[in-house]
Amino acid sequence: MPAAGAPTAYPPLTTPPAGPPPSFPTRDGAEPAQPGKRRRLTELTAVAALAALLASGGTYAAVQLDDSSQASSPASTSSLGRGADTGPVVQADATNPNWTATAAAVAPSVVSITVKSGQSEAQGSGVIIDAKGHVLTNNHVVSGVGSGTAITVTLNDGRTYKATVAGTDPSTDLAVITLSNAPSDLKAIAIGNSDDLKVGDPVMAIGNPLGLAGTVTTGIVSALNRPVTTAAEDDSQPQDQNPFGQGLPGQPQQPSTGSDGNDVVTNAIQTSAAINPGNSGGALVNASGQLVGINSSIASLGSSSGGQSGSIGIGFAIPANEAKSIASQLISSGKAEHAFLGVSLGDGTASDGTSQRAGAEITQISANTPAANAGLQKGDVVVAVDGERVDSALSLVANIRERAVGDKVTLRVLRDGKQVDLTATLVAKAAATS
Repeated sequence: MPAAGAPTAYPPLTTPPAGPPPSFPTRDGAEPAQPGKRRRLTELTAVAALAALLASGGTYAAVQLDDSSQASSPASTSSLGRGADTGPVVQADATNPNWTATAAAVAPSVVSITVKSGQSEAQGSGVIIDAKGHVLTNNHVVSGVGSGTAITVTLNDGRTYKATVAGTDPSTDLAVITLSNAPSDLKAIAIGNSDDLKVGDPVMAIGNPLGLAGTVTTGIVSALNRPVTTAAEDDSQPQDQNPFGQGLPGQPQQPSTGSDGNDVVTNAIQTSAAINPGNSGGALVNASGQLVGINSSIASLGSSSGGQSGSIGIGFAIPANEAKSIASQLISSGKAEHAFLGVSLGDGTASDGTSQRAGAEITQISANTPAANAGLQKGDVVVAVDGERVDSALSLVANIRERAVGDKVTLRVLRDGKQVDLTATLVAKAAATS
């Protein structure tokens, strides 16, 4: 059995012949950590819900926060979803959710995605986000798509359509594909405000795990702002052995990186709703039927068999507000703009005058960047951003990546035994380095 947090190779997800979607179950289905100074999960291997490798927690030394961070803006600024109708589609009682009604309302907006190249095939999930046929999914579902690769989207009612890639963003593991000859009766999902989520809220995951289209599982929000990192899939790099960013059986996975050299770092929603291979890109919705997250990865116990591991009740989703902002940019230009702070980081501790606190220690500051302009100094330990606790370098990376270009953020730092609040205005990386 591999050591805790060790990368594990997984074969492509193979699926049975397509058939009519199954009926919806309504019962419940069911952090990853590298060895570190403060967190440890024994024999835990984390994998993306298609099969990209994932790890989080523990230490995150010398993280480059001057590489790309995703832009994110309030849900109300985008035209995606159902336009003005982003309110509840189900009148929900949070203490007694009607999952049957929620599943019926959301299912037409969730699709199955099949990516086939030669003899290789993989499946994932996606969410219809407008009436024009745009489908939001994970980048690792469609990464490596090129000549000779076919993308097929299957709607909830069994109709199938070819699709093309509208845009991808390896840095956030998000992508948008477009249905060819999209039908006029597409039902876009209602997009909620993921900032409104609270730990303990009931949620439902719906997608295409193991090729079983329309599978529904329920659970709760187990944690918020859980920093999770995954090796980015670089669409510009050839995928010689298979197009899905996975190692072949028996071969070690070589972590790929995006064109900017970044890993995907997400301030993720952690959920107990069962998420399995094939759920990647599917919907995480609240009891009102509103999209609150895009399912992307799971923590899984290590396996020596080389097969894919299933859910252990620790799944992760990209918050809907972040996903919506990135999707809007991908539809508009095929790429996404990312915010930039301009520091290198390591895990650190410092005194606030009464006790020791963990945070993100500044190890290097680039000149003429938001960090430099804000007055950050080498050795400062950042312990909060806009009042949200930061307890590691990875936590700060994930937090900044939720922000939009132009956002002003208040960084609380510990310096010489005192708390200091500094304001930084985030800019686009290209603008900061030009």
